[in-house]
Order: sequence, then structure tokens, then C-alpha cells
Amino acid sequence: MAFDLHTAGVFEALLERWDGEEAVIRYDRDSGAWMFVCVHSTALGPAGGGTRLRVYETPGDGLADALRLSQAMTVKMAVADCGRGGGKAVLAVPALPTGDARRSLLLRYAELVTALGGTYRTAGDMNITPADLDVVAERCPWVYGTTAAGGSSGRGTARGVLHGIRASVEHAFGSPDISGRTVLVQGVGSVGRDLARYLSEDGAHVLVADVDEGQAERVASETGGSVVAAADAIGVECDVYAPCAVGGTLDAASIPRLRCKIVAGSANNQLAEAADADRLREAGILYAPDYVVNAGGVIQLVGLEDRGWSEDELELQLAAIGDTLRGLYRDAEREGITPAAAAERLAAERIAKAAVEAL
Repeated sequence: MAFDLHTAGVFEALLERWDGEEAVIRYDRDSGAWMFVCVHSTALGPAGGGTRLRVYETPGDGLADALRLSQAMTVKMAVADCGRGGGKAVLAVPALPTGDARRSLLLRYAELVTALGGTYRTAGDMNITPADLDVVAERCPWVYGTTAAGGSSGRGTARGVLHGIRASVEHAFGSPDISGRTVLVQGVGSVGRDLARYLSEDGAHVLVADVDEGQAERVASETGGSVVAAADAIGVECDVYAPCAVGGTLDAASIPRLRCKIVAGSANNQLAEAADADRLREAGILYAPDYVVNAGGVIQLVGLEDRGWSEDELELQLAAIGDTLRGLYRDAEREGITPAAAAERLAAERIAKAAVEAL
């Protein structure tokens, strides 16, 4: 993954198409990792977003992921009205580090974030745990989700998705009651596992799919659900399809195979391209924009760590995700647009208003 002229050209092409404020790129020679910190917008406040630790095929794939995720975070923060802008960091590694190598990489990353002076405030994302964030916090004051503070944002994300599913079921079927509804949770990591449990407690019939068959079986056993082969998840008949793993799984090829009425899950960047929102609408499938329905994690971290909310106050704010979706669904239906278009417009309006007020 070393730097060469081809890599430079890829970086240049990606950055030319990006509309964000600042992208910081550092090659960490000791580990062979690329560090990408992308601040998309600070119009509504310091940029917030998680750090993703992942192996990518090329450095350009890592930068592309960071740029795309940072833009989605801007919309997520604006729609959630968190008083934060959008950013994201990616540590693109040749192999997932462990032990001292992991700690050293995280400390060097912490120094990079600190150098930005608070314009970017990080948290956990793929392969980054609260214990990892404890290491980052040793050298960086702008860290959410350490073991001593808000902890994993997975529970807030899962609760928010639950409220989003209730609102979506209400719009599609006339009642928010999910008892007896079939929900397929695709991916049962920290968020999907909690979501499956919450759904089961609400009386839903839970179907579980995960590339880790053992994990799928454990979660199915815990929730009284059934296991679906990961390769078959897209085509399984259900009321709600909840993607909670990697993004980009909904596209021109997969959408026609869906046999659900609603898509509402925690995965980021669920749509392979913007046109997929229109494809879902044309297929008669209600889509809860991922950056709206999965905002519970950032609401949890900002609320508990910056604003001192109680757990009851947090739950009220997580429930507001459902209210936001209800409004977006009404607007979209009235105007003949997709819920994603309605959400993006709401975010743009809030960002534009903030820009005017800052003058």
C-alpha cells in the first residue's frame, strides 16, 4: 500500500469530486497504514464521526470510504440536530494490528487528530472499541466513547433503529406495533445483536443472517429467532429488511430481489448509488435513510458526554428519530420524492441557515 504516482492520481481525482472542507492524509511508515481524516463540514459545529480500522484493497479505496462517510455524517448530524458537523476517519491497514503495534498506531493517530485543534472529534467505528479509544484519549482530548465516558455507541444506534422501524411500520401498515412482524437483521455485530434483542422483546419474529454462522446461531437462540444463510438474506420474504453490516448492498441488481415492504437498518451507506433510493421507491419499498435511522449512536455520545443527559432524556431523544422519519415520510409522499431526498433537503436547509447566521 505504499505511495506511488498512481496512488497520487487516485487521491487527486477523489478529492476533486469531494465538496468537504479538509482532508488530512498521512502515511504511517512504521505500520504501513494510511491515515485519512476527512472533515466534511463544520457549519453546525465541530465535525464528529467515528474512526474505521479496516483492510482495503488499495489506499484509494480507504480514502474514498472516508470521504463518502464524512459526507453522510454531515447529513446525519444535521438531521439529528446534534449541533455537530460531519467528519470521518479511516485507518487503512495492510492487516488488522494487535498488541503493541495496535497501541502504537492508535497513539500516532491520536497525535494527528490533536493537531487538528478540535475541528474533528472522533469516536468508534468498524474494528475500533472503547478500549482502543482509551488509548487515543491518552494523547487526544477530543474523543467520544471511551470506557470511562459514553462507552460503545452500539446500544444507542440499536435503540434508534428500533424507533425508526416502529415509525416505518406505522407508515407502511398503519400501526407502530411490530408484534408479529417479521424482521430480518442482516449482520449481528454489536448493533445488530442489540437490535435483534429489542425486536424480540417487542414481539417481532426475528430472522438473523451473518457471515459468521456461529454468531448468527447464538443471536437466533437468544431471541427465539431463525437463522437465514447470509448469501440468501436479500431474497428472503419479510416485513422489514434491516441491513446492519457493511454498506453498498442495495443496488440495481439486489433491489429487484428484495421481498420486503421496508428497509430500515444501521449500516452506513446502504445504497450503492443515489439512484437506488428511486429504485426502492419504484419497487414499492419504504426506505428509511440510513443516516437518519442510525443516528442514535451520535445522539448518545453527544448527549451523554457533552450535554449530561440522563438515560431517560437520552431515550426521549432516540425516540425522536421515529418522529423525524414520520415527518420525512409525509413530506416525501406529499411531494412525490424519496425519503432520502426529503432528508437531504432538511439537512441542507439547516446547514444553509447556520451559514447565514454565522455572517
